Amino acid sequence: MNRLHFSIDIKAEKSKIWNALWDNDSYRDWVSVFFEGSYAVTDNWKEGSTVLFLAPDKSGIYSIVEKHIPNEVIQFKHIGTVVNGKEQPIDDETKIWSGASEIYRLTEGKDSNTLMVEIDVMDEHLDFMKSTFPKALEKIKNKCR
Repeated sequence: MNRLHFSIDIKAEKSKIWNALWDNDSYRDWVSVFFEGSYAVTDNWKEGSTVLFLAPDKSGIYSIVEKHIPNEVIQFKHIGTVVNGKEQPIDDETKIWSGASEIYRLTEGKDSNTLMVEIDVMDEHLDFMKSTFPKALEKIKNKCR
């Protein structure tokens, strides 16, 4: 497992950036760079709740919101896979990455706020994430203009 770090400075209020990240329509827009039509099924990103991160065919992964302080930080712990909209039991393949984390943080700066992302990535997804995540951050930044 590899831990990747990404960041972008955005000249907008923290609340505007947070909404660009997690508002349903905006979320669908920026995650489309990873897979067109991706979406999340969530209980408003509440701490302790389960989130399904899905492709249009209802496949994907499910995660737990470990920490959520609005406009500051949200941390996900990825647990397992989803098939046809249903959480699957943990199998040997899933055990390899189950427990991986994904963290979004906003820090206040003088002229802008910085969105930082830390994400655990398996070797086979490393190049894709390194090239795609900056595009997602640019989409978020553009939403905040």
